[in-house]
Amino acid sequence: MLYWLTELSDGGDFYNLFRYITFRTGGAFFTALIFGFLFGRPLINLLRRKQGKGQPIRADGPEGHFAKAGTPTMGGVLILGALIVSTLLWARLDHTFVWVVLFVTIGFGAIGFADDYAKVSKNNTAGVSGRMRLGLGFLIAAIASGLAAWAHPAELTNQLALPVFKDALINLGFFFVPFAMIVIVGAANAVNLTDGLDGLAIMPVMIAAGTLGLIAYFVGRADYTEYLGLHYVPGTGELLVFVAGLIGGGLGFLWYNAPPAAVFMGDTGSLALGGALGAIAVSTKHEIVLAVVGGLFVVEALSVIIQVAYFKRTGKRVFLMAPIHHHFEKRGWAEPQIVIRFWIISLILALIGLATLKIR
Repeated sequence: MLYWLTELSDGGDFYNLFRYITFRTGGAFFTALIFGFLFGRPLINLLRRKQGKGQPIRADGPEGHFAKAGTPTMGGVLILGALIVSTLLWARLDHTFVWVVLFVTIGFGAIGFADDYAKVSKNNTAGVSGRMRLGLGFLIAAIASGLAAWAHPAELTNQLALPVFKDALINLGFFFVPFAMIVIVGAANAVNLTDGLDGLAIMPVMIAAGTLGLIAYFVGRADYTEYLGLHYVPGTGELLVFVAGLIGGGLGFLWYNAPPAAVFMGDTGSLALGGALGAIAVSTKHEIVLAVVGGLFVVEALSVIIQVAYFKRTGKRVFLMAPIHHHFEKRGWAEPQIVIRFWIISLILALIGLATLKIR
């Protein structure tokens, strides 16, 4: 929105600053961060009054989690509020990809909010049925994927770009949209599964988002794509502004979510942020790189899939408990130990993902 102040510029005054993505990225970051600090405590107090007993705790969960009873959930509302406000203020709203990512974020946030509300109001961990969540998620992802495919340059439409191999493209044809839907829904649910310890999900999300934001900036500039041998996707640079809002809002939330958490992100935040990561990857043609950058989320999701499949087949468990962060809890690792080590792994994977831009 503020970008249109450039119409008042004569090319050498203050208004000219709004032309630069880097300036607007900084503005989005600080807007979201201040939003988080200003509204964090009032929101937590409101959630405590409305929710009473807070988020229900799984009866079969790790013993240490019962001490968290009474902690309110739906803290993702704080992140989404900061993210949406900062993006609408600072991003160029005439770029389709900004609306694609916002649509996915808000859509999955609404699904998560409904799930959190059902859990709190019924005081159980069931929430909205998995079939309903997946159905709505795939519907949102289908619309977003179709819009992204329409907005991509003609030479990249329905193409899958391969990292490392320069100019390598696989034409998926009509299968691109279903593939993109799986990427978005898979990312949303993988982050959702990771959100099980105080601060565990939000920092890896910010690390992955920051990495994808840099990729979006590079992919959206013709000079950088030519130098790095990437595929040029006009308009994706504005997603860096969105990512800055995500990181600012995430830090504001982490201030209250650091152990011991005063509020949980809930499905409201985890589904929305995971979906956003998937949508950015689809928009920038870096779906495969997302699997590297978000490798921690992939491992968390795979641990659940393996556990369920193996148990149904043999009646035995591979892990003491899934997702895998609970396995380490059962083995006696302290919660901060697991969280910080997973943060380190996320950072390493992000650097590997960035390295694919240069290795061609």
